[in-house]
Amino acid sequence: CHPQDPLRRVMSRNYEYIISSLPALSRDWRFKENASFGTWLDWIKSQLDDADKKTVDALLDGFKDENLDRGFYQAALSHGNAFIRNYFTFDLNVRNAKARFLNKAFGRKAGEDTIDLPAGVFPEAARLEGILATDDLLGRERALDDLMWTKISELSLFNYFDIDAILAFLAKLHIIDRWFSLDEETGRDMFRSLVDEVRGTFKGVNYVAPKD
Repeated sequence: CHPQDPLRRVMSRNYEYIISSLPALSRDWRFKENASFGTWLDWIKSQLDDADKKTVDALLDGFKDENLDRGFYQAALSHGNAFIRNYFTFDLNVRNAKARFLNKAFGRKAGEDTIDLPAGVFPEAARLEGILATDDLLGRERALDDLMWTKISELSLFNYFDIDAILAFLAKLHIIDRWFSLDEETGRDMFRSLVDEVRGTFKGVNYVAPKD
């Protein structure tokens, strides 16, 4: 069903009804006409109780680059919801790896712009390093999102009808939304976004298009 269709109100925590109403997402899934991330988000939140809405908001807060400071990650890594803790532990590991990659590329101190918090084992480190070393900027961003997509699937593998399944849906939908209107002309902005993402200030850094 479409999130804008008339839908009966459900009892709080009726996860089975909510999840069975959601589309099955894939990396090639696209929004239908008049639908968006916000459309689905609004419908999902309209079906949740207040406690679950707060959990969803904790996830959404992490989709805003301006929020991603030490205080945010401290709260996320100690959150009462397992998906939130594990998702942002992974996100922090990826973010720190990006920062170290940029620091090395621009001759900065290794720990500059990293967030030093216990983030556990990071088995994807080698794969991430290979992704960051590629010259194709759009391909790099796509591969980073593929890595995140895979992690989301892993974190929600045995969550079928609970709040974690809903959080995983929204995390994947956020990735789809990010790429919805992306095209080859965004390479320059993607590069600058990568730099800005770790809050570094690199004066005089210019985008160089990848060679054919």
